[in-house]
Amino acid sequence: MNDNDPNHDGERGPAHAVAVHSQQPAQAGQPARPEPAKPEPAQPAAEPTSVPAASRLTSLVGSIQSRLRQPGMRQTLPKIGFVLALLVVGGLLVWLLTSLLATATMQSANRPAAAADPTAAAPPAPAASPRPSLPLASVSPLDFRVGDCFKDFDPEAAKSTVVACTTDHSAQLVAVTQYADGDAYPGREAMKTKARETCQTAALTEKSNAYNLNYRLAYPSTSSWAKGDRRVDCYVTASGNIIKASLLP
Repeated sequence: MNDNDPNHDGERGPAHAVAVHSQQPAQAGQPARPEPAKPEPAQPAAEPTSVPAASRLTSLVGSIQSRLRQPGMRQTLPKIGFVLALLVVGGLLVWLLTSLLATATMQSANRPAAAADPTAAAPPAPAASPRPSLPLASVSPLDFRVGDCFKDFDPEAAKSTVVACTTDHSAQLVAVTQYADGDAYPGREAMKTKARETCQTAALTEKSNAYNLNYRLAYPSTSSWAKGDRRVDCYVTASGNIIKASLLP
């Protein structure tokens, strides 16, 4: 049946005119009048049939269950689950690493930098190895070693004689502090303070109690500093060559 047919159920077409003859005979000389055509009663439009929601849900569930029962789908589901699990674990690892890096960066930014002390000098020089043979004459002050003992010691002299500490001597070098080569000349008073601090680091033995000792300081002048002199020395001295042992451990 075509949709253009006016008799199609639910379509509203124009009424059809039907010729109807009158039951009474027409009078003579008058033409017969046709009775008006009675319109046919309109047919009510057909209402669409609605499908219950419960029925559609049941159909959808059945379709999903049918797909899940297929062999190919049974093999695919574990693979999909494994891939999803890998994605979740990978995301957690990325989040954890990002959090750790952010925490470390914040702690590093908030940690105050250690301030460099411009007046700090290098630690005292370690004790030198013993001299190979003594006495040793004409030794320069820049070549003195911690523990050296001197006969007739004169701190103003350009050369001194180093003797064995078991022999009579008048002084012993007990501590040295070395400034760095790149340091600027700190000044006479600062140098003197550093020399006193150097003497305080010297640990003398009980043998020092047997002598009347004095500390003697030695540090660079401006001219010797310009020539590379960077050492500050601390000596213990006594009048005359009366010291007969080393006063260092």
